[in-house]
This record gives sequence, structure tokens and C-alpha cells, in this order.
Amino acid sequence: MSRIGNAPVVVPEGVEISISAENMVTVKGKLGELKQTVNAAIKITHNEGEITLSRSSDDKDIRSLHGLYRSLINNMIEGVSKGFVIEQELVGVGYRAKAQGQKLELSLGFSHPIVFELPQEVKLTATTEKGKNPHIKLESFDKQLIGQVAAKIRSFRKPEPYKGKGVIFKGEVIRRKAGKTAAK
Repeated sequence: MSRIGNAPVVVPEGVEISISAENMVTVKGKLGELKQTVNAAIKITHNEGEITLSRSSDDKDIRSLHGLYRSLINNMIEGVSKGFVIEQELVGVGYRAKAQGQKLELSLGFSHPIVFELPQEVKLTATTEKGKNPHIKLESFDKQLIGQVAAKIRSFRKPEPYKGKGVIFKGEVIRRKAGKTAAK
């Protein structure tokens, strides 16, 4: 029994939802519009102020899709009404981040700067304060897209366990390893 899939999704005011015959869910809100195709085995009902999902059978694959589509629709509704924010830090001597429109220029200790172009749906802010690590803030209404962009930025210099240098998410704790010890 899917606990997540059975929970109804509450639709806040200002969010419009339309469900087409091909199981295409379209969510419109003040921040944008998102679309998601839902498997035909999952039935979507839209009542006043909430959406419920039900499945056609209890096969393992269909049970897993039940909770998945409920979570995706919930994230779409939350995204177009509130939006999502991901914050990252550049930890390391000489690491810099500079935002120029939709381009992010990163200096991460390589011989050349990395220029990364972000999609239009993602809003970028890069700040540098004296005495603190450079800070990157990503904002978007699409949770999947913002997560993918943040993962790509992190992949340029993953945090290493000995000194903790790299691109980390705000509040993330890097497990540190002990280095070599001198022989006696």
C-alpha cells in the first residue's frame, strides 16, 4: 500500500490545473507553467482544492509509479506557487564565482575558468564577501531542472575528503579523512 500515493495533493489558490485525456497534467501558477505526462495505469481525479491519484492494479511497477507521480505533481504545484532555492558554496583558496546574466564563470583551481550557461528557467545569483567563501544561489520553479543544474555545477569540482575543498551545498557536512602520518 502506497502511503505517499494515497495522500491527496492540496492545490493552493492561484494555481490552475488541467488534466487532458492523454493523462497530461498542466500546472500554471504565478511563477510559471509545468507539464507532466502520467502513465495510463494511474488515474487522476481533480476535486475542489485537491488532487487524488489511484492505481489500476497492485503490480509492483504500478505501485511504484503511484507514489512517483503523486510526488511529481506535488513538486510541480509547490514550484509554480513558491519556487525552489538551492544554495552552494565554493570552498577552497582562490575559488571564485561570477554571474554574467545566464552565464556562470567559475575559477576552481584549474588552468582555465569554467563558463557554464544556465537555462532560462533558472535564476542565478553569485556573491563574494571578503573573508567568506563565494556563494551561488539558484532559484527556479522546476525542481528537476534546478537539481540537475546544481549537480552539474558540483560535478566541476566535487568536495574531496582530505581538505574539504570543492563545491558544496549550503549546510552540507563533508566527512573528513585523516591524512598520512609520519613513520617513526
